[in-house]
Amino acid sequence: MKKEILINDEVTKPIGPYSPAVKVGKMLFISGQLPIDPKKGEIVKGDIRSQTKQVLENLSALLNLYSLTLKNVVKTTVFLKDMDNFSEFNKVYAEYFSEEFPARSCVEVTQLPNKEAEVEIEAIAYFLD
Repeated sequence: MKKEILINDEVTKPIGPYSPAVKVGKMLFISGQLPIDPKKGEIVKGDIRSQTKQVLENLSALLNLYSLTLKNVVKTTVFLKDMDNFSEFNKVYAEYFSEEFPARSCVEVTQLPNKEAEVEIEAIAYFLD
């Protein structure tokens, strides 16, 4: 199988040695998405709910570039700065993934790439025939 690095000018440029998305066969591996407002290029101020919403909007926008939706997501990994925010995070997450939920892992981390970020989500999506 061929590995294809997917880069698009509409996606935030990586700040390190990684690719925003990599396609292998019918699978799309998406690097962690932060709650960055794409218009301002800054982390959204606010609580875990507003940051989670921004992350999922960013993930949706990235998927859309490749004609995919959140329904194509088969696995997410969630990084929370504070696990005490899990309940509020989960309420917003359930608004975006309402049926046929993807598999998910959620871990608490002491620090994310941007210190103002409370949440980061990476995903694996599947290209349908």
